[in-house]
Amino acid sequence: MSKLRHMSLFAQIVESGSITAAADTLGLSKSVLSQHLKTLEQDLGVMLLRRTTRKQSLTVAGQAFYAQCKLINQTAQLAWLEATQFNEVPKGKVKITAPNVLMTTLIAPALAAVIAEYPELELELIADDQQLDLQAHSIDLAIRVGRSANSDAKQRCIGEFKDVLCAAPALLASQSPEKLRYIANVWQSRHIEHVLMSDEGHEKVFSTLASCKVNTFDTCLAMIAQGAGVGLIPEFKLPEYATQICEVFPGYSLVPNPVFALHTFDRQVPLSIRVCLQAIETKLAQRMG
Repeated sequence: MSKLRHMSLFAQIVESGSITAAADTLGLSKSVLSQHLKTLEQDLGVMLLRRTTRKQSLTVAGQAFYAQCKLINQTAQLAWLEATQFNEVPKGKVKITAPNVLMTTLIAPALAAVIAEYPELELELIADDQQLDLQAHSIDLAIRVGRSANSDAKQRCIGEFKDVLCAAPALLASQSPEKLRYIANVWQSRHIEHVLMSDEGHEKVFSTLASCKVNTFDTCLAMIAQGAGVGLIPEFKLPEYATQICEVFPGYSLVPNPVFALHTFDRQVPLSIRVCLQAIETKLAQRMG
């Protein structure tokens, strides 16, 4: 790293015309800058500058060395400029994962508007009901239902939604809810217990065993709609399937599910990710409002 520092300072001395002028430009003392040049020439074993009280001139070795130092400075300046632009305009690749139902209903619509506004943004969206490891899969942003236990990632609650216990109307009319098969999502255990509350504060407990387990929301919905049993459906999906499914216990509600955003950035979260997260958070609030 000290070599690059010496080379950068050498280029500044050449371009400024003197050590004194370069010291003024860089905010360093003349003696400190002179020592940098002396150390550089000693390390290289060649003289780079001929210096008199009135002027300086490059040696043959100095001319060749300066040409490379100039390229290094230009590359460094370009790298700095490009990096700072990432905080001015959202750009580059962003990898986002979320459960299937949230991805298709909330996140994809929100991010479609984002990439329309920022064409330099490249998104990779992964819909997966399994909680993927952020580091192992190089994920920039994860949207999950519920707080993640033992996670090294930074996580923040960005909203909530309610699940509704549902079944096909014809099936519900033929049997009591307790006798129906339970269609469980992959994240649910075999022993099912739901505590529901009415608007008046009355509690209802629904307990059963899962007799069918699925790994995607779409499969769960399809099974319920076809009369295979009872299961959980996010409340915001009910209007789309009003003729196929209905609430098992009208007037009773489950506790809301908090939605969390996770990332692994220690300090400054990149603008591209902040823009995506804000769009998701806004869409979630609109859909739940």
